[in-house]
Amino acid sequence: MIHFFKTIAAIGGLSLHMKILLSAYACEPNKGSEPAVGWNWMLSLCREGHAVFLLTRRNNATAIEAERERQNIPVTPLYYDLPSWCRRWKRLPGGLFVYYLLWQLGAYFYARKMHRIYKFDLVHHVTFVTFRQPSFMGWLGIPFILGPVGGGETSPLPLRTGLSRKGRILERLRDLAIFWARIDPLMHLTFSRAVLIACTTQETRQHVPRRYHHKCIILPAIGITVQESTLPSQPSRKSFLFIGRLLYWKGIHLALRAFPDVLRQVPDARLRIIGEGEDSAWLKNIASQYGISSLIDWLPWQPHENIAREYADNIAFVFPSLHDSGGLVVLESLAASLPVICLDLGGPGTFVDDTCGIVIQTAGQDDSLVQKALASAMVRLATDSGLRNSLVAHCRERAGRFTWDENVRTLYSFYRTIQKT
Repeated sequence: MIHFFKTIAAIGGLSLHMKILLSAYACEPNKGSEPAVGWNWMLSLCREGHAVFLLTRRNNATAIEAERERQNIPVTPLYYDLPSWCRRWKRLPGGLFVYYLLWQLGAYFYARKMHRIYKFDLVHHVTFVTFRQPSFMGWLGIPFILGPVGGGETSPLPLRTGLSRKGRILERLRDLAIFWARIDPLMHLTFSRAVLIACTTQETRQHVPRRYHHKCIILPAIGITVQESTLPSQPSRKSFLFIGRLLYWKGIHLALRAFPDVLRQVPDARLRIIGEGEDSAWLKNIASQYGISSLIDWLPWQPHENIAREYADNIAFVFPSLHDSGGLVVLESLAASLPVICLDLGGPGTFVDDTCGIVIQTAGQDDSLVQKALASAMVRLATDSGLRNSLVAHCRERAGRFTWDENVRTLYSFYRTIQKT
């Protein structure tokens, strides 16, 4: 096997190579979500030729060290964790946020010691990918980049009526958390110390206090790699795919309630849902209420090779998330030439356009109208082979605009511009 980092010379890099301290609380290989962000930003920075010092949690060490040796990755890991007795706090309601805040504080003091040894040129915070939790790395006395961070995305009020009571309460609490971030003195300290703030979406940028907007750029936190692309194929079944956590804000309930309308025109259609989560019982109850339980394939998390086969054997990927700042599965679907149906909200609404999928407009729309639009989109792709083939032909091209390496180059190009002014 050719080591991944033998491609550095072929890719080319930034003219300015630096010692970068990458603060990534979540960072693990072969994982999704937050760990994937930390891991892939580290890989891309290494490919660009920088000397990367990865500051992350000690419980990530086993997986990181194994993959670092396997791929010969030129990164220097720096592991820090709070005392073991503190970790019990994460099991308490809201305990993870307290633990994360204290980890950030302790990591700063640890980073200060490491800075005296290694003399970093720059510190860059990448995970957690949220603008609502502070980082203290800006106090190291060197340039500090924050992000990309998200978390400013909110679900439209008309689309909350179809949520469970618990979901509506959690959305209100999320609104309060976003409002607090705008006045939180710790976040103001974080923003003020940053030389550059990358926001995953325009919605998040709007919630950053206006006095810091001159530092902000819009940039995805997630990306894909060339290896994730596959050749397109014709699906063997009339099924639609969802992959993700079974949480109310992922919008799966909208697809379930839309499905009876799909079945009226595509009687042999099925919906395949891969994932697990705390709202699975609520979602299964919706399927039962609508009489479609037998037409829904509820599947647990699958190995990556199985997921790749799923992308190749469905009509479309349905991802009606209400406020996803990223949506890595959306990019993976596009990279696998599977068209995407999503809402015009958050990251998915940025990644998908009419060349590679169908984006449902939500402005001024309520639950019932969005559900009808979802059903219409699924029917169109199931019955109009010309439309689907056209979207398939452009999926990978669209996905190729959102690579990890391109994200790094874009961010550091902005940083170089700032340094020159």
